[in-house]
Amino acid sequence: MIRGGRHHVWAAGPWSTRSDGGALVAFVLLLLVALLALLGLVVDGGAVVTAHQTAEVEAEQAARAGAGAVSVDGLRSGQVRLDPVAAVIDAERFASAAGHPARATVAGGVVTVRVAFDVPTSVLGIVGITRLHVTAVASAEDLHGVTVGVR
Repeated sequence: MIRGGRHHVWAAGPWSTRSDGGALVAFVLLLLVALLALLGLVVDGGAVVTAHQTAEVEAEQAARAGAGAVSVDGLRSGQVRLDPVAAVIDAERFASAAGHPARATVAGGVVTVRVAFDVPTSVLGIVGITRLHVTAVASAEDLHGVTVGVR
């Protein structure tokens, strides 16, 4: 509307024919989803870091438990060597008692344990991610023949 040589701009009201409110709603919704995803990464990411540390400790301790399975027959013959079957059983039993399943293997006197499990998410479930996978691997071997105080 022009009056006296001045232009008057009327704000878009509820009866206006302009429709840029939809773009604002879409932007706000997109921003909200991004903020929820960021919150999920912080909360659930922290839970995964903690679970990974737990899995590492369990794998290390289970490998040590397995590495302590010395062969009785070997001891009777004067040799200290690992009993591979007992080492796998001891390592997997320890990990199971600690709370998570594990897979143990023995190769060349070294016990290797792999602990793997899923961690449920609390916030990322909103965007469809309900579980995150955690894995840790550790190895140990029984050291023998160390003498202390022998001259």
